Amino acid sequence: MRTRRMEDCAIGLIVGAVAGVVAGLLFAPESGARTRRKLANEALRVADVARTIAERAEQTAEIVGERVDHYLGRDEQVAWRKVREIREGVQRYSRTVMSS
Repeated sequence: MRTRRMEDCAIGLIVGAVAGVVAGLLFAPESGARTRRKLANEALRVADVARTIAERAEQTAEIVGERVDHYLGRDEQVAWRKVREIREGVQRYSRTVMSS
């Protein structure tokens, strides 16, 4: 669920940036060359923000993946320990029944 909120936030930031650029174009009181230069600079800034968000999302995904692997590994260890305990119990029971 947290990942979904991060995705929504990233999408919102990108959509907001694009809407800001469009609004800037529509209401720009400056010349075309200057407006294009501002747009190019704004596009670079938005690209940097998007890159930063993507890097953070990647780092978060790695951390979550490591934690999931850790917990799954622990569960697997617990399961194998239980299997070993059951085997030992069956062997003890078998020895008891055989010796009776």
